[in-house]
Order: sequence, then C-alpha cells, then structure tokens
Amino acid sequence: MIFKRIAIAAALTAALGAAGSVIAAGEQKVVAIRAGKLIDVEKGTVLRDQVIIVTGERITSVGPSSAVQVPAGAEVVDLSSQTVLPGLIDAHTHLTSDAYLNGYNSLGVSDIRSALYAVRAARVTLDAGFTTVRNVGAGGFGDVALRDAINDGDIVGPRMRTSAYALSIKGGHCDNNLLAHDFNYTERGVADGPWAARAKVREMVKFGADVIKVCASGGVLSKGDEPGAAQYTLEELQAIVDEAHKLGRKVAAHAHGATSIKDSIRAGVDSVEHASLIDEEGIKLAKEKGTWLVMDIYNDDFILQEGAKAGMLPESIEKECALGQLQRDNFKKAWQGGARMAFGSDAGVYPHGDNARQFKYMTQYGMTSMQAIQAATVHAADLLGWKDRIGTITVGKYADIIAAPGDVAADASQLTKVSFVMKGGAIIRR
Repeated sequence: MIFKRIAIAAALTAALGAAGSVIAAGEQKVVAIRAGKLIDVEKGTVLRDQVIIVTGERITSVGPSSAVQVPAGAEVVDLSSQTVLPGLIDAHTHLTSDAYLNGYNSLGVSDIRSALYAVRAARVTLDAGFTTVRNVGAGGFGDVALRDAINDGDIVGPRMRTSAYALSIKGGHCDNNLLAHDFNYTERGVADGPWAARAKVREMVKFGADVIKVCASGGVLSKGDEPGAAQYTLEELQAIVDEAHKLGRKVAAHAHGATSIKDSIRAGVDSVEHASLIDEEGIKLAKEKGTWLVMDIYNDDFILQEGAKAGMLPESIEKECALGQLQRDNFKKAWQGGARMAFGSDAGVYPHGDNARQFKYMTQYGMTSMQAIQAATVHAADLLGWKDRIGTITVGKYADIIAAPGDVAADASQLTKVSFVMKGGAIIRR
C-alpha cells in the first residue's frame, strides 16, 4: 500500500511538473477552423474553402486551405458545410431586463435580482451568436458588475460596453413614474440642468460606465410621457456630451422625436437610439456629422403580440401602435439617405437570445443581407470604439467567430440558426 501511494504521488508530481513546463513555456491552445464559406465583412464578399488559425484568444492566420498550414496538434473544427463570419454585435441591449416584467410588474424586482437575471441573459445572448453587446441602461450598476464578472471569467457572456444608469430629466422617460408622489422616488440617473448633468456623467464614469446613455426624449414603455416630446434641452445635451467626451466616453442618446434627434446630433452624441420620427433634416444632419443611428425595428412585433401579457401599460401599447410602422419606414429613409447605421435591437424589451430576428426587418426595409451583417459586425465595432479588436475575422483580432447553415450572406435571417460560437478562442457552442 505504501509503495502504491508513493507511485501515485510520483505520478502526480510528474504530471504537475509537465503542466508547469507547458505554462512556463507560454504555449497556447491552437484551433484550426475549416470554413466552407467565410464572409469578409469589410469587403462585403464571400470567400470559399478558407482556414482560420486561432492561437489562444487571437486570430493568427486566415486564408485559402491551400495556403494555410494547420499546425501539428491543433484542434480542427470542420465548418466546411457552414457559413462562417465574425461574432455579431448588438449595440442596444438591456441584459438586466426581463421582457415579461414590465409596468407595475417590475416594481417587485430588486437591482440584485435583475443582475442575477442578467447572468442567464448574457449566456443565451452569447449562444445566439452575439459575442459583444453595448448595454444602455441598467439599475444598481448591474451591467457593470455583469461585465466585470464576465471579464474575470466567473460567468460566461459576451464582451460588454456598459452605461449603468441612463441620464434623464425628472419625470422623464428614464425616471420611474410608476409610484405615487407619497414615495417621493427619483431614479439615480436623474439630473436637471447642465451642471447637474455634468456631475451625473462623472458619477457614472466613477462607478464603471464605458458609455453614457441619455434620454433626450419621451419613450414608449414609460408612463405619462410622449415618445416624440423633447425632454433634455440642447444646452443640457451639449453639457453631457462635452463632459463625457472629456472623460473618454461616448454618448448614446435615446431619442424618438424629430426635435430631440436633431438636438442630440447638434450636441455631438455618438449615436441616436430608436430615431423613430427622424425627418429629412435629421437624416441629413446625421450623415453630415457621421452620427450613428441605432434603430430597433424588430421589437414592435413582441410589444404588440405579447405586451399585455408582459405587463406593459395600455398606454405603452397604444404608443407602439402609433410608432412602430413609422420607425420601420424611417429606417428605410435613413438608410437610403446615407446615414451610418449600426445594429441595435433593444433586447430585454423582447426575450434575450432572439436578437437576430431583427435581420429580417433590416432587409425588408432597405438593406441587403450583407449590409445588415456589416451593421452587426464591422460597423457596430466602429460605433463601440473597438474596431481594432472585434468585428472582422482578421489576424490580430479576438477570435470571436460564429457559423450558421445556409447562405446567410444572401439571407441574413438565417442567423437565427447559429450553430457554432467561439469567443476569444473558446468554443461556446457547437
């Protein structure tokens, strides 16, 4: 028995020594992906019979199978019957939100519960092929905690840009107007006046926000306001943008109404979210300034079909009835007018993981499938300020790679059927 224990101990020591030598040598796992079709999102072309070499987290080689040698010992992933493309990016999500807890049903949900719900939301979003998201609005700094937990490897989820609390005027779209005055409740993101707004930007940055979200107009799912009504003034928006840009943060402006859209663009925001009632002047301004438009044109389906069951207020459903089709029509006008557009779905208004359902409407309202894919890859990466690390399958970038059956370059709606997901060289789904 003693000799047996000694033998076991010796074997463990040898194994640990071997493992230690591998780590000391700095060796990294190598994966070779054989792609039947590979979408080059920068050029808007489809390449055939390609090989991608992934070393550790990064892409180290891409090219025709005849030219790229698969290293000895590499794990080979055969996607020769699939279409391979960069991991998708959703620039407008709410991972801490449950689509079926709206209106008064949301009042019983704590910030901690929301953050725990977000753990599942993060996983299903990643499984759906969205390897990066920008989360624009969350209570209790839950999205910041989620981002950090993902980065630390505690949980599995997409790369994240986070805003924490959205800035709002008192009683505005991003304040909570569901409680009676007896409670005297105001959301933490509320700030009225230029200097108070500057201070709120500083607070969000202090506690971990990567981007500043500002509610420039009324909204659909809030109580007692109109989506088209301007809320923050131009002066306040200018102060917010100036402070955020000084601190190295981009600004995303929730704006449905034509006036608030134009005020946001003139103030210098980096993106306008929703942009439902954008007019010709607004489209022209967005094009001139290079302002990104992020228009969520799928979730109208969910709101009208499931809204009442999900607890949405009757007035919210009425607002969506008036707004949904206008937004889709204006998406088409904005695209044809030359505005820059990035993919953003407002995930959390509808169930997480259904993000790719929006591609159907992007192609129905003006984009080709390739253009819609570019909006969710290379263009969204540019908006997030991460075009140097994600958005394309290029040597040196993170190995965020997905695949789906069929010819998704010709029919982007097929991206609802993602079959393979890799994030940073780690295979998440296959």
